[in-house]
Amino acid sequence: MAAAAAVIPPSGLDDGVSRARGEGAGEAVVERGPGAAYHMFVVMEDLVEKLKLLRYEEELLRKSNLKPPSRHYFALPTNPGEQFYMFCTLASWLINKTGRAFEQPQEYDDPNATISNILSELRSFGRTADFPPSKLKSGYGEHVCYVLDCLAEEALKYIGFTWKRPSYPVEELEEETVPEDDAELTLSKVDEEFVEEETDNEENFIDLNVLKAQTYRLDTNESAKQEDILESTTDAAEWSLEVERVLPQLKVTIRTDNKDWRIHVDQMHQHKSGIESALKETKGFLDKLHNEISRTLEKIGSREKYINNQLEHLVQEYRGAQAQLSEARERYQQGNGGVTERTRLLSEVTEELEKVKQEMEEKGSSMTDGTPLVKIKQSLTKLKQETVQMDIRIGVVEHTLLQSKLKEKCNMTRDMHAAVTPESAIGFY
Repeated sequence: MAAAAAVIPPSGLDDGVSRARGEGAGEAVVERGPGAAYHMFVVMEDLVEKLKLLRYEEELLRKSNLKPPSRHYFALPTNPGEQFYMFCTLASWLINKTGRAFEQPQEYDDPNATISNILSELRSFGRTADFPPSKLKSGYGEHVCYVLDCLAEEALKYIGFTWKRPSYPVEELEEETVPEDDAELTLSKVDEEFVEEETDNEENFIDLNVLKAQTYRLDTNESAKQEDILESTTDAAEWSLEVERVLPQLKVTIRTDNKDWRIHVDQMHQHKSGIESALKETKGFLDKLHNEISRTLEKIGSREKYINNQLEHLVQEYRGAQAQLSEARERYQQGNGGVTERTRLLSEVTEELEKVKQEMEEKGSSMTDGTPLVKIKQSLTKLKQETVQMDIRIGVVEHTLLQSKLKEKCNMTRDMHAAVTPESAIGFY
């Protein structure tokens, strides 16, 4: 478990925002890269590692008799009903691991209520859930992986888990073993090998004239050397000391290559001999173990046959009980469906009844209310006042018209008298 803690990168506890629940979860306008479609696979792998750190195999799977999910269980659709049940089970277990009480969802619980409870617990941790709850009904997808990953991070925080630096094992380099037979070669052997290689390479390119010149030159050099040696004044003791001093430096050490096929063949022979010797020892033990296992299997088979014969009537009763249970469940499902339909009809009738009650209350209040009568009386009083004012105005207008008519009549009479008077005056004079 410590090795897993050392290898997994601390991507979950620090970059909860980088999971981008705004991206894709709440249909926010965020540009997503080409690898966004595969991000949920990475989140799912991190989730599996975090669940292993929380020891979910011992505390949840074995107690609930569930098989462990695969590395991409919630990333790909396999069985929506089974995946949704697994999601609800893991979510409730993780919420309980954070120190909060959360009931284990049952098979016949309302999925919408279960999802809303899980999301409310997630928001209580300060996590965002900007996506519709219906995204979690399918039991797979990036939203399901996100919710479980956030709950796993909160559970790790609650138990005080901290990410550590990865510890890498120290690899010890194997020392190259040099065989003693071919490790040291004298300088004379090396010279002989070089001379043999040169003669092999130049075997096809021999010229007689050149060969004669070389032999003549070698003979002259040897005679000159022999004369020099005969005339040498070097002390033999000093010469021997010098040879002893220089001799270690003239040794040539050649390291053998581990990639040489000869070494590999030797190793194969050694391993083969070791396997054969180990096989001789273990074959007897394996034969004994095989005989014991075969005897045990025979005993188990006989016991099973005996138990099956003894418990045949109980098995039949159990099968009958299972059949009755299945029939009862079917009847329950049918009855549950009828109850749901009747509940819906009851809600519709209740809504209609509320509407009728509201209309009756409005009509009753309008019938007992005297406000319209008061308004009518006020309107009549106002009309009477306006009628009186109109009568006064009509009288004033009639009086003004009469005065204008009388004045006009007087003016006409005066004009007529004025026209008659001059004629009479002219006739007088």
